[in-house]
Amino acid sequence: MHGVVDLNHGSGFVYGRPSYVAETGAWINASIDAALVAADRVKAPREYLGASRIGEPCSRKLVYEHTRTPKDEGGEFDGRILRIFDAGHQFETLSIRWLRAAGFDLRTHNRSGEQFGFSVGDGRIRGHIDGVIVAGPDVGISWPALWEHKALKATSWSDLVKRGLEASKPVYWGQVQLYMAYMGLAVALFTAMNKDTQELRIHAFVWFNRFLH
Repeated sequence: MHGVVDLNHGSGFVYGRPSYVAETGAWINASIDAALVAADRVKAPREYLGASRIGEPCSRKLVYEHTRTPKDEGGEFDGRILRIFDAGHQFETLSIRWLRAAGFDLRTHNRSGEQFGFSVGDGRIRGHIDGVIVAGPDVGISWPALWEHKALKATSWSDLVKRGLEASKPVYWGQVQLYMAYMGLAVALFTAMNKDTQELRIHAFVWFNRFLH
């Protein structure tokens, strides 16, 4: 007769007793979210309107953001949203490393270690770009080019691939146009990552439209 190996021996698990794994996991997740929310609350509020928001179609929303109107109760970013923001930064770091490995001279900070950007209107509007590609493989354009990155869920990513940046993501398109205008760049390379599959879509180069400004 073959013996039975108890793989749970010494684990503290008792057959028939309810598992506390789910409860423990929920507690850990709630603690993480609470820590993220607490850290977000102590951040110094922006004293300017971010250029990435200029393409927002709702003027009232922009006014509220610019005047730092207090949000309604429950309107703050919750832990889930803050985790999405943080993950987006990590995906961007990956894309930067991959592009550099492929031979693109992608710069994200100046010699002082500061992110490239601009300020207009006595500092009331400011923008910080993801990067500039100053040299790279021959892809049919002249460098330098603005580089912008977004990490999108599968459905949003697929819509971008299908309809293009201007139609699918007008806020992002407006952001890219504004950045090119103030950074003096004629073309942008927009990189979109599918967060679900890590598939990259190097969008068609976005050309600066001077008639918009």
